[in-house]
Amino acid sequence: MTWLNSVRNALAFRTKKETPDNLWHKCKGCGQMIFTRELEENLYVCPKCEHHERIGPKMRFAQVLDEGSCQALPAPRVPEDPLKFRDSKKYVDRIKAARTATAEPDALLNARGTIEGHRVVMGVQDFAFMGGSMGLAVGEAFVRGVEAAIADRCPYLIFTAAGGARMQEGILSLMQMPRSTVAMQMLHDAGLPYIVVLTDPTTGGVTASYAMLGDIQIAEPGALIGFAGQRVIESTIREKLPEGFQRAEYLLEHGMLDMVVHRRDLRARLAQVIGYLCHRRAA
Repeated sequence: MTWLNSVRNALAFRTKKETPDNLWHKCKGCGQMIFTRELEENLYVCPKCEHHERIGPKMRFAQVLDEGSCQALPAPRVPEDPLKFRDSKKYVDRIKAARTATAEPDALLNARGTIEGHRVVMGVQDFAFMGGSMGLAVGEAFVRGVEAAIADRCPYLIFTAAGGARMQEGILSLMQMPRSTVAMQMLHDAGLPYIVVLTDPTTGGVTASYAMLGDIQIAEPGALIGFAGQRVIESTIREKLPEGFQRAEYLLEHGMLDMVVHRRDLRARLAQVIGYLCHRRAA
């Protein structure tokens, strides 16, 4: 082997080893390739088309809560496979795979913290964990989050992202809908605000329960929000639905949301809303 081949091989090896696998990200909105670092600096919003990428709880806590204020609440322990459910895989195996992929115990995490000095208990659903589906663990986490907010005398803020109820838990998953409604009534009886931020996507039983019962309903731009899917609705009513149906902007125009807020403005807007609601309730 000549010295030229030796140098060429060494350079090729070093280039391959030092090139990150995640240097680029393809935007799901416009399809453009974006530097991952540029996307991170822009809060995971595409700088070309403003598409809001889906993000998980840890990143959401870091973006919204004041630096150094986040204190994670312990995840509740619930029966993991109450129905001994199995389809093409065992339910317990699906849970293990989701935990390995996300490094999270289940689809809803809570944390205490502050937003521009305002105390808050904040819950975040992760669509990456089995589609953010609502089962016993999610329902119990929601109730625990509300109880923590009551104990701290502060608002409960939740970021929703879900495909609906978790079918592997059957009727037990559907029972989380009335449970969450009772928990919200406890929060209101304590004179504390309940604030919802709907992110992409929020659908099914989650939309039919705690996602649409906030004192203030906020959504991120372009978020898909609805109960049944568009094709199901069209086949049921036998009509073509309007453009942008079930998107945040359409729902705002038709009175189902209070505001649609860009991610870069969300933290300041939440602080403003919390300050106003807490001041009004104290008065």
